[in-house]
Amino acid sequence: MLYQTKNPHGGDIYAGEIRLDFSANTNPFGTPQGVIHALQAALPQMHRYPDPYCRELTQAISDFEGVPKEQILCGNGAAELIYAYCEAVRPKSAVELAPTFSEYALALERVGCRVERYELHPEQEFEPGEDFLAFLARTRPEAVFLCNPNNPTGKVIAPPLLQKILALSAEKGFSLFVDECFLDLSDSGESLKPFLRENPRLFLLKAFTKSYGMAGVRLGYCMSGNSGLLTEMSHMVQPWNVSSLAQAAGVAALKEQDFLRKTRACIARERPWLQAQLEDLGFWVCPSHANFLLFQGDAGLPEKLRKKGIAIRNCDNYHGLGPGWYRVAVRLHGENEELIRAMKEA
Repeated sequence: MLYQTKNPHGGDIYAGEIRLDFSANTNPFGTPQGVIHALQAALPQMHRYPDPYCRELTQAISDFEGVPKEQILCGNGAAELIYAYCEAVRPKSAVELAPTFSEYALALERVGCRVERYELHPEQEFEPGEDFLAFLARTRPEAVFLCNPNNPTGKVIAPPLLQKILALSAEKGFSLFVDECFLDLSDSGESLKPFLRENPRLFLLKAFTKSYGMAGVRLGYCMSGNSGLLTEMSHMVQPWNVSSLAQAAGVAALKEQDFLRKTRACIARERPWLQAQLEDLGFWVCPSHANFLLFQGDAGLPEKLRKKGIAIRNCDNYHGLGPGWYRVAVRLHGENEELIRAMKEA
């Protein structure tokens, strides 16, 4: 394995012949043509250094999100910002959900932080309950990490509970990190960005990866009302961390709102169909609000599908899950049909 490390994520289609990738939750339509054209137009300028302050991109994000550009920091993908945040805040204790995205804990462990987990259960459809507030009061963390919608469950945190967590953050003084990378592709859930100005401990993470099919470009951004935090984070990343191509692609992507609406409509049609098909195969499926489904199925399913050129996400490395848990992206109807046919054959 390259660098002697294991990549615990989806999207690794390079070790064999994969025709259909359901392991990565990216936009089923791929990358918008406007973004591709912007990348092509930026190619002649590759000999120049990129703007180290991402001026045009930051202004475009500010206009899109409706937050001041001083509250925005761009990064080389959301992952870079997760690690920069942990390096800047350096909490001694933190709480996360289980299961959830693995990079939070990996970044926290790198700075010596103790991570405690609030266990989610299939009997409650992996939704956190009001007792999460009591869990936070009891564990007294310095930071709380939430993914909304959560990866890999696809569940959004109910807005009333989310606002109670935010209020508890202000009361108890812990930092609140909320990953909203899948929110633009979900059919419910609310962003906490209206609360940024009055809550300096609130931090929001977003990316172009999933919504605009730009995983290979590596572009993310974060929002915080704490300018000191963003300044400290900027010291944790290398100079020119966002390439000129990525900046041009990001500016173009934010103009593709019709593309995003078309994507949400497709997901709203295809996700119920795909869930019903998986359930007809006898699998338990977690009801989702996002562009992917978590289900419990037969052992060895990813290996059988890979022989047919199809990749799905094996979720046995998530805390709180184990063998037999899988995640599939919601893709276009013909692709979803092919997945189900392959599962029936397997």
